[in-house]
Amino acid sequence: MWRRDPECRVEDVHQAERFIEDVGFCEALTDSRRPGPSLYVAVCGRRDAHMPRNVQKDPESSLAWTIKDDVMRRGRCFYGKVLRGRATFVAPRLIPFFNAVWGIPRKAEKTQLSIDAQFILKVMRREWEMGTRDLREESGIKERAKFDKALVELQKALKVIPSDVLYEPKFTYIWSVPEARFADQLTEVVDREVALKEIARAYLAGAGMTLRRELAQVTGLKAPEAGLGNWALVDEGFAKRLAPGIYRLAKLEKASLASSA
Repeated sequence: MWRRDPECRVEDVHQAERFIEDVGFCEALTDSRRPGPSLYVAVCGRRDAHMPRNVQKDPESSLAWTIKDDVMRRGRCFYGKVLRGRATFVAPRLIPFFNAVWGIPRKAEKTQLSIDAQFILKVMRREWEMGTRDLREESGIKERAKFDKALVELQKALKVIPSDVLYEPKFTYIWSVPEARFADQLTEVVDREVALKEIARAYLAGAGMTLRRELAQVTGLKAPEAGLGNWALVDEGFAKRLAPGIYRLAKLEKASLASSA
């Protein structure tokens, strides 16, 4: 599922999109030192993949970066700094659940978003698409660190996404509002407990078994919320609780019992 074998590795944008759809969500450029599915690890096709210091001269990291840009441009998967503020891909089927957990309702934006984030969001809703430099000037946020922090805040809340990147004549992202690509998914109303269960389901389906606090570590959920999602899978019969905080796919549990019988 996580494409960590050479024969399963991701080699182009089409394979990357299928990988994201299979796992539900993954980080873009993390390596084997962090748990969870990763596009970079899938491109490497091995379990011990480590991101080198000089990524520009490394063929695997260069390919992962190129594929990441291509997936972002095609817009078939949600992309942004969502989980713990890291670059994340989300399959369209999971966007309603991510929005239910990390999204901020429009009526709550003035109380939950920073002033800088509100300035940027106001510009984006008027323009719908804008380059980084123009967006910074239009929002009136002169300090780059404050601007970057507000952009990450908006991405984590699923309010703004990068939709393209230009390298010539100067490197810049093109920003957009996610409604331009995922209007139906973002308007779907989902109960938070259901969302936690479906996020836990997607992760466990790919991992097969999760260790204590693993889901919380990967997603940034609080441990009690991650536990609620996993317990809902146990109640449904999708997962088996082996020990406190340790869960396994029920079908794997049944296969293990059958083989030992």
